[in-house]
Amino acid sequence: MQPSFRDIVDIGPNCFERFIDSSNAPEISDLGIELAGCSNLSGNYTVGRVSPPNHTLFYSIKGQGKFRVPSGKMQLNEGQLILLPAGQSFEVSIVSEQWDIIWVNLANAERWRSFRSNDALVLDNAMLEGLHHAMELLYLERAPENQRAAMQLVSSYLYRIADRPLGEKPASDDKERRQISRLHAVFSAVDKQLQFDWDMKSLSEKAHYSAPHLHRLCLQVFGRSPKQHVIHLRMTRAKSLLLSTQWPVSYIASYVGYTNVFTFSKRFKKSTGLSPSAFRENAS
Repeated sequence: MQPSFRDIVDIGPNCFERFIDSSNAPEISDLGIELAGCSNLSGNYTVGRVSPPNHTLFYSIKGQGKFRVPSGKMQLNEGQLILLPAGQSFEVSIVSEQWDIIWVNLANAERWRSFRSNDALVLDNAMLEGLHHAMELLYLERAPENQRAAMQLVSSYLYRIADRPLGEKPASDDKERRQISRLHAVFSAVDKQLQFDWDMKSLSEKAHYSAPHLHRLCLQVFGRSPKQHVIHLRMTRAKSLLLSTQWPVSYIASYVGYTNVFTFSKRFKKSTGLSPSAFRENAS
């Protein structure tokens, strides 16, 4: 039988946390964020909540932590996200020597209804490094226009999580799990070289899969073909750069792999409904 849960905060002197709240980022309340933070943890760290009124998300950037929830125990590894629904008691502590995380407390509001659940859920390969960078920027920036740009990114990532089919369970088959892990690793590498001319041949060689198998796997995991997913990554990066930099559109086009700015603008408008310049102006 599990020990009962209790509200506890045991955080040692080697833990460093940067809190984001309405005092340093007033716009977070518009998104239903009650509190968020970026944490670098080492040594003593145990936090417990009894029937919290909000949803809590933890993303592991580096290292491991463990969670105790009413249904049992879970470990959170690097690159994984855990969703703790409102009303569910939990306790979290550190496992590795160093644990770097981001976390968000979300109001139990209608906009986040997809997080309502009877149990905690761990998602593999969440790829939320961009959310981490946006949160760090939100913490550091005081200029309103830069905070708005960071909030756009935070909002985009949170809605992406909410729109994910959360009822899915991780693949139980080891071979399938390895394939999905390899696929995420491949496109993580692609995301770091978006200027490269990725075609099916180069993507297949990178993944060490045949083109038909890579196509089937991408449709299964992303709901998009390999080429469509490269475009999705390029458009996501382009939106981020349009919001967070003053770079010319032509420069951003080249940066994300388009040698022709007209082709880039046409693709961007097809993806977002706005031209790159209108997208930037609309966010300002």
